[in-house]
Amino acid sequence: MSALSHHRPEKPILVVDFGAQYAQLIARRVREAHVYSEIVSPKSAEELLSLNPQGIILSGGPSSVYAEGAPSIDPKIYESNIPILGICYGAQLIAKDLGGKVSKTDKGEYGRTLLEINKERRSELFNDIPDEIEVWMSHSDAISEVPPGFVMTSSTKLAPVASFENSQMDIYGTQFHPEVVHSQFGQELIKSFLFKVCDAKRNWTSISVIDNAVQAIKEQVKGGKVLCALSGGVDSAVAAALVHKAVGDQLTCVFVDTGLMRSNEGTQVERAFERDFNVDLVHVKAEDRFLEALSDVTDPETKRKTIGELFIRIFEEVARDHSDAKFLVQGTLYPDVVESGEGESAVIKSHHNVGGLPEDMDLELVEPLRLLFKDEVRAVGSELGLPDEITWRQPFPGPGLAVRIIGEVTRERTEILRKADAIVVEEIHKYGLDRDLWQYFAVLPAIRSVGVMGDGRTYAYPVIIRAVTSEDAMTADWARLPYEVLEVISSRLISEVPGINRVAYDITSKPPGTIEWE
Repeated sequence: MSALSHHRPEKPILVVDFGAQYAQLIARRVREAHVYSEIVSPKSAEELLSLNPQGIILSGGPSSVYAEGAPSIDPKIYESNIPILGICYGAQLIAKDLGGKVSKTDKGEYGRTLLEINKERRSELFNDIPDEIEVWMSHSDAISEVPPGFVMTSSTKLAPVASFENSQMDIYGTQFHPEVVHSQFGQELIKSFLFKVCDAKRNWTSISVIDNAVQAIKEQVKGGKVLCALSGGVDSAVAAALVHKAVGDQLTCVFVDTGLMRSNEGTQVERAFERDFNVDLVHVKAEDRFLEALSDVTDPETKRKTIGELFIRIFEEVARDHSDAKFLVQGTLYPDVVESGEGESAVIKSHHNVGGLPEDMDLELVEPLRLLFKDEVRAVGSELGLPDEITWRQPFPGPGLAVRIIGEVTRERTEILRKADAIVVEEIHKYGLDRDLWQYFAVLPAIRSVGVMGDGRTYAYPVIIRAVTSEDAMTADWARLPYEVLEVISSRLISEVPGINRVAYDITSKPPGTIEWE
């Protein structure tokens, strides 16, 4: 575990995860209010209280509270005097545990729903909220009776108890999801819980994150030499900038140019770290080695393993030239840790930088971003002075363009895709859409189709444009780009990139698709 893990801010808001698709979103909403939050699995009251929480939020979940093996919470937590907010399943669990009633309904309640506030017993959570608002529901069971000592504070047509509370015990429940953007005034409700009920302090800011991280890095590294593998993405760049702020010239950055990067990526990294930060940067140009290794490889998983293996071997070669280095910087983020099931959390997927590391590593990890979400990383990068072209760069897969070429990776296809991708990025930026999208890029299937250009027949590649909106990449929706933008991109791709004669737009959301094609 990184030393930074032991420098968590005191008195977090704990988000107890009952398997909710929105648990990370709840934690992010709390942090957006400048209060530190952590996602934890259901534990004993003693374990939860040992984390010194100033408030606890019980998440939603897919189970029925009456189902065999349904997740639960230690009932002693209700007697702890720690403020508690239950959301959806969390609210139903509170109702069941404390003597209320949860019932099956004739039909579930999903999507936008009109919520009516109980004006006679208006909750402090609803003080600054209109009497009727739209909220987001996603449940089949419903709370039909509040526990003794509790009052109903809002309702909907299908949910007689859409929220309830016992203000003396500081226990609150909402059947709806205030963390979802579709719930009007949802963030105001969360802030009311944080600041009116928990009396939380707004001390989770970019500056406090930087100060804590710098202190932790100094304590961990002391006088040791540090290596950082720069990928060109925002995570490794911000991690490197943080470590450099802490230890200065003890840091050496290594940028392995695989030849599978986006247009001008190597130049941007060099400029940011050599000119702006005066960091010792080793730039390894290895395009030929990667293309040779990928020759005749078409299986996506084999591509990833081939690229990952060669990258590590090249990094090891560089590390041997810095034999006194003792530490390795990684851009591990908080979602990587949560999804990889560290501790008692459920495994969603193993990330290479958490669960896939070799046990016999000679270098000790330095992970200054381990407590942060992506949006927080960008804010820290901006505070550190990294240029927008680095901090607001869209997420990019580790294997690079290789997994956006569907089929064998060749020099010709890589150049075609790089030029096509640059046009997509340029036009999205020109129309001011880049901050509204999570990712936007081009995909090149290794197939050819017939076309007509001028008076002649062509037989060339199609290109697929992919653009999605998302909060955290766990789910994503295809972006409704204006037809004008798509028309300009299509025209430029066909006229400016030799080898392309057809353009398509991917309108698949995640799920059922994924953001990347491979």
